[in-house]
Amino acid sequence: MTSSCAQLCLRCRSLLCPKTLATTWQYSTPVRHCTTVTNVAIKIPSGFSFFMGTHRTNQTRQRWKKQMIGYGELTAKHLATDAKEDKFTEELSRTDVVAYKSPLLPIRDAGPLNESQMPLDLDAAAEFSALEEISDEEAFSISVPAAMPPASTSLRHYVDKSETLSKLVQLGVNLWKLEQRPNVGSMLLKLDFNTDVAPRLLFLKEIGVEDARFGYIITHNPFILTESLESLQIRVNYLKSKKFSSETVASMVSRAPYLLNFSVKRLDNRLGFYQQQLNLSASNTRNIVARLPRLLCGSLEPVKENLKVCEIEFGFKQNEIQHIVIAIPKVLTANKRKLTQIFDFLHNTMKVPHHLITKFPQVLNTKYLRIKERHLFLEYLGKAQYDPNLPNYISLDRLASLPDENFCTELAMATLEDFYLFQKTL
Repeated sequence: MTSSCAQLCLRCRSLLCPKTLATTWQYSTPVRHCTTVTNVAIKIPSGFSFFMGTHRTNQTRQRWKKQMIGYGELTAKHLATDAKEDKFTEELSRTDVVAYKSPLLPIRDAGPLNESQMPLDLDAAAEFSALEEISDEEAFSISVPAAMPPASTSLRHYVDKSETLSKLVQLGVNLWKLEQRPNVGSMLLKLDFNTDVAPRLLFLKEIGVEDARFGYIITHNPFILTESLESLQIRVNYLKSKKFSSETVASMVSRAPYLLNFSVKRLDNRLGFYQQQLNLSASNTRNIVARLPRLLCGSLEPVKENLKVCEIEFGFKQNEIQHIVIAIPKVLTANKRKLTQIFDFLHNTMKVPHHLITKFPQVLNTKYLRIKERHLFLEYLGKAQYDPNLPNYISLDRLASLPDENFCTELAMATLEDFYLFQKTL
């Protein structure tokens, strides 16, 4: 039976296995051939037969089945024997490796293994499961190292970790406003308080800025912390050279945080623009800029547009515009729609001429609803008279500036309750 099985195995190998593989195993016994063939993945093409020719008789099939059954039993027995032999060979090879080292391999000094070289014990690792419950004492003993958050949408996550941000909060800086501006948050995190922030704060204090204004200045202009001290000093010196006093410079910087971020050339161009455009003297130019320092910081387009509106749409003369600007510099930066609305009501509804508006330009800086309600109340009482040449004259200055109680008692000759009741009818 063994010989027939071996012959069958040899015939199968000759048909299915490469010749080179067959020559490699020539030293094996017939039984060994049987075992070897079972380890090779055999793929039999469709329509292929183990025996050449066409033997399809029932006798041949029965004989084939008997041989295959015997071959399977013999194969299982020898597979078990081979497994024992392979295990013995593996143990022997391990012993040889310990006793002898090949001269071709590098020799490592014997020594204790570190944690990375130690073999991984899967059973021990399984003892520490992420789903395993631990006691409260063990939970409290776990220490998590404090670190800066790698990314965040808010600066509040960095305040406890950053000395710069914590000191800025103490100064009154509104971080929630700064974090809404692009790249400002990352810029502040890169600053060192002692080398970047503190010297700029000391400079502001030296020029006369009050400590209480530091938070307002940095909130509106955090980029002043990145300006060099030399550039800041040059701009302050320029303003002083234009005969702005030290107190005036400190006040301007406090109310216009971006003032010191602009170059001397730009500051000089802005001063020259207002002086030439409005035909102002140097003293009047310093006056309007000191009262409204943002004229040196903002865009010139709204200023140019308001000047054209006053001249072309409102019909004021050049000298009248000059007088209005000197008295109320905010007219230059006022909203065009609101400015037009107030002038239209004063000139077309209240019938106030240009020269009276020029004489009392503060009415152009008053709320539209305030002027409208008071004029309609006076008109209801029959006292809306704004001509200084007629009796019962109502001054535009007092109309716009008096509180409600004084307006009722001094101008309208009515009670405050009557004025409030009239407001409800509007």
